[in-house]
Amino acid sequence: MVKPVSVTFEDTDIDVLATTEGRVAIIITPDGRMDTAARRANRLSRGAVKRVIEAEAEESKPGDIVTIAYPAGMAAEALDVMFLARNVTAVEARKAGVGLGRLRKAKPMLVCAGPHRHAAQIAFGCALRDYEFEDHRSGPAKEDDRAVRFMVSKPEDVTQKALPLLAIAEGVFFTRDLTNEPANVLTTTEFAKRLADMVDLGLDVEVIEEEKLKDLGMGALLSVGEGSESPSKVVVMQWNGGEKDAAPLALIGKGVVFDTGGISLKPAAGMEDMTMDMGGAGVVSGVMRALALRKAPANVVGLVGLVENMPSGKATRPGDVVTSMKGDTIEVINTDAEGRLVLCDVLHYAQERFKPAAMVDLATLTGAIIIGLGHENAGVFSNNDAFCNAFLKAAKTEGEGAWRMPLAKAYDNLIKSRVADMKNTGGRPAGSITAAEFLHRFVPDDMPWIHLDIAGVASVKAETAYAPSGATGWGVMALDRLVADKFETVTEAE
Repeated sequence: MVKPVSVTFEDTDIDVLATTEGRVAIIITPDGRMDTAARRANRLSRGAVKRVIEAEAEESKPGDIVTIAYPAGMAAEALDVMFLARNVTAVEARKAGVGLGRLRKAKPMLVCAGPHRHAAQIAFGCALRDYEFEDHRSGPAKEDDRAVRFMVSKPEDVTQKALPLLAIAEGVFFTRDLTNEPANVLTTTEFAKRLADMVDLGLDVEVIEEEKLKDLGMGALLSVGEGSESPSKVVVMQWNGGEKDAAPLALIGKGVVFDTGGISLKPAAGMEDMTMDMGGAGVVSGVMRALALRKAPANVVGLVGLVENMPSGKATRPGDVVTSMKGDTIEVINTDAEGRLVLCDVLHYAQERFKPAAMVDLATLTGAIIIGLGHENAGVFSNNDAFCNAFLKAAKTEGEGAWRMPLAKAYDNLIKSRVADMKNTGGRPAGSITAAEFLHRFVPDDMPWIHLDIAGVASVKAETAYAPSGATGWGVMALDRLVADKFETVTEAE
């Protein structure tokens, strides 16, 4: 996988600025104040920093960077002058760090952050943006030591703040890698293997194969993969870092490694993007990796349903009726509304086996949510206001867009079936809401539950606040924050 850039923190030593190669970054306040490192860089560059301040400071926004190429008196190829106040929020500091990550481009980088109180967040942002998925490019790999040094006032303190953040960055990268992989590489078997390998991090990982899924009665999930040569699987990942026997938070992800639409075949144009239809499972996997890496004091179980939706002589047909693990019968109106068939069985299994304290499911579920919210926000559906508000707060804290959508009986009525207990789509009107209502039927009233439709945010064509184009890793930070805010055990010593 793509590893986050190595970030280290050391005491400020302005004497090394003249001889440091690669890129050097300094931080200037919007009113033009320079710290000791900036003043030394200004002297070395014969006043170039001061000239930048005079020209740019007044109109600058938090995180704006002006680059002085090949500064006089310095060995560096570039001197990056960042405008950032000392009292900015953590998210503003993180987004400023993103600018540094965008600029590094395989060069060693020294960031003079001095006493900035959000130096760890600047480093986090730098690591999040410093990502390229190049596993399938031919030719020699470009040289890149993937290292960024931060000079700060209190290296040990900043290091302790940064370590859990960099663990989260690795979880985000894991999600991005999974979501970016082509489907001929990331088969259901390969996906399961990569998750099983996380036992080395302390996760308890179990792969449930097709025969066991049949025995469990997961007829809805299995119906999706009938037409594929790739076997359907469910992978269960447990992190037990909290109190013994405390009910876990359950995270459930849709893992359709490729979605042709099945017999209800999608149009050819754009079908190549359906390699990202396992994005929900990718987020769950990334969150579990982050929790294990930072040794979160919480109990969390991640479950992902891995299938491939292909047309063949064995594939499920429109009009077929399948039976879920819960026992409800489902008329399949459209085989391209398959994600909810995967999720409903995994939702029920999670409740039956783990008796969770709450559940969150994630899926690139509907194109309708993109029509409604574009690529700025995920759709949030919930049966519990307090739980939903906790997630929305977590998402806002981490700078990940999320917007609550409605649930109501009138929408549920749209999925009534003439021949079965329900049908798997209510048609085009309110398509994302009827999909959520389908899942709602598999959640007891007393179970706090959130459904996240991430079709618009999982993988995008343009650069986002934290990522280049392609897979974003959206949701790893927000869900990690939700765990930290609501599900971690705080001991008396802490």
